[in-house]
Amino acid sequence: MKKIVTLAGDGIGPEIMTAGLEVFDAVAQKINFDYEIEAKAFGGAGIDTSGHPLPDDTLAAAKTADAILLAAIGSPQYDKAPVRPEQGLLAIRKELNLFANIRPVRIFDALRHLSPLKAERIAGVDFVVVRELTGGIYFGQHTLTENSACDINEYSASEIRRIMRKAFAIARGRNKKVTSIDKQNVLATSKLWRQIAEEVAKEYSDVTLEHQLVDSAAMVMITNPACFDVVVTENLFGDILSDESSVLPGTLGVMPSASHSESGPSLYEPIHGSAPDIAGKGIANPISMILSVAMMLRDSFGETAGAEMIEHAVNKTLTQGILTRDLGGLANTKQMTAAIIANL
Repeated sequence: MKKIVTLAGDGIGPEIMTAGLEVFDAVAQKINFDYEIEAKAFGGAGIDTSGHPLPDDTLAAAKTADAILLAAIGSPQYDKAPVRPEQGLLAIRKELNLFANIRPVRIFDALRHLSPLKAERIAGVDFVVVRELTGGIYFGQHTLTENSACDINEYSASEIRRIMRKAFAIARGRNKKVTSIDKQNVLATSKLWRQIAEEVAKEYSDVTLEHQLVDSAAMVMITNPACFDVVVTENLFGDILSDESSVLPGTLGVMPSASHSESGPSLYEPIHGSAPDIAGKGIANPISMILSVAMMLRDSFGETAGAEMIEHAVNKTLTQGILTRDLGGLANTKQMTAAIIANL
């Protein structure tokens, strides 16, 4: 039996977590997948129960889990809290060594009209952004005085090597192309980044490696996004570019993500926020959460059939014109979830 820790969090988090688990249970019955759920407080909910967004018992449970599902965290009521909900997310990434953030970018045919790009620009778009998540400038030394500030961006060869291997392994199962993004014409960390990328590429002779400077890559992601297969980059650049790529489908409501460690449990979550303005209204789009469940089935448990079952059901539901309000439709959270289950 597999243990899955759920972190419903704040805002619409509990609503979409319920939806995701309903779909998960329906699929589990079809593929005979045996599991147990352990729900824990996290984010603002953690602050309410223990005074910290990552309570000790939540972290302990996460460390012993086979996989972790996170819905959403954050609320305006915690804006002035001594420790904000978002700090819990940084803490769990560090504690579990979740060094690789994976964001697939796919355009659903039924939602093409929502993209800000012309139809011909997004034709064939299907790529993955692999972001290094526990190193770089976010985790370096930060110094702030009245007249100056300094943020240290530091990477070791081993940190770069492991994220590169993750990207190449993913590419090997796709179209066998890796685009490594850096700023090697200026930054020392990027010079090392490119050097290690070339070294790792020799381990994957069947995968093609190309390099792009981050400013050029940002433009190509808008002008010709279909040219990418697997994009790999450091923490800061990955933060920016993964958010840029998230607008290509025209909505955050259909995009899942995963964060992996080298040997411990992985964490799966929607890329959108907690949407406190619609929390409790029952109108949140659950698709990102549901597709995060599909990623979990495939990546953590090797249940490819179950993952594909969910993805096909989501696509069929959208093709049928069943859309939540953020997608221009009238379906509420329960109706969308029920439709996806019916299409499994």
